[in-house]
Amino acid sequence: MSVSLDIRLKKPSKIYREGESVSGIVVISCSTETRHEGVNLTIDGIVNLELSSKCIGQYESFYNSVKPIQLVLNTFAICKGSGKFPHGTTEIPFVFTLQGSQTKVLYETYHGVFINIQYFIKVDMKRGLLAKDLEKSCEFIVESSAKMAEKATAKPIDFVIVPESVHKLKSKYNVPNFKITGKIDSLVCSISNPFTGEITIESCDEKIKSIEVQLVRVETCGCADGYSKDATEIQNIQIGDGDVVRKIPIPIYMVFPRLFTCPTLSTANFKLEFEVNISVVFEDNHLVSENFPIYITRF
Repeated sequence: MSVSLDIRLKKPSKIYREGESVSGIVVISCSTETRHEGVNLTIDGIVNLELSSKCIGQYESFYNSVKPIQLVLNTFAICKGSGKFPHGTTEIPFVFTLQGSQTKVLYETYHGVFINIQYFIKVDMKRGLLAKDLEKSCEFIVESSAKMAEKATAKPIDFVIVPESVHKLKSKYNVPNFKITGKIDSLVCSISNPFTGEITIESCDEKIKSIEVQLVRVETCGCADGYSKDATEIQNIQIGDGDVVRKIPIPIYMVFPRLFTCPTLSTANFKLEFEVNISVVFEDNHLVSENFPIYITRF
């Protein structure tokens, strides 16, 4: 006897905003007539925090601050009481309004290394003593509404990189003479628009191997007693290959990846921040890099 569950949302994108109605159907496929003791649907939204290995040995209050944060947890019956599902496919519709628990705000969906914000619809079908209960889950995506979200205001910046401005250079390394100029169109970025700008190699004595743009997430977990702050790469894009022509502007164009980025967020227990590194790699694999902290908004 084979029974399977499936969850199908009405929106193919699976993107919802707080206050919106989420609707869909639960599909129950049975090879024969199947008894059940009720079918329940659960909406589960949670922030999972994880400390990096460098924090092993910190005091207890530090660990208490990184416990999972429940944003929403609601369960209701979509098929009450015991009964039987016939052979074939049975579709049970459902609809609910997406709201946080009590005073909780629904943060945007985010998949990181040490911080994950996720929302799930879970269905479980209770069965008799001799049959195993069935479960199925489906992740959906939460985004900020236009009313709640902060809007980006352009904050352009020009930059110049010369040997004197580069920090932490090894004294043994013979730094070539170079001058690199460029501009970033805005350090305050809408997540739905690309990160743009340009870079120009004005002069360089050393041959260039590559020019790259790196997007970095900075995840902070903890509280006032102690915190863990970790920077990890999200993506690295090559915008120049080989010894590029001097004095020609090279465009910078980077799309923010879905799920792996979200609007900049700061709470009592965690922070999500983002940075961009623009790097020029020389032929001997030494590189110079400029770091730009950016602020991301939804609109």
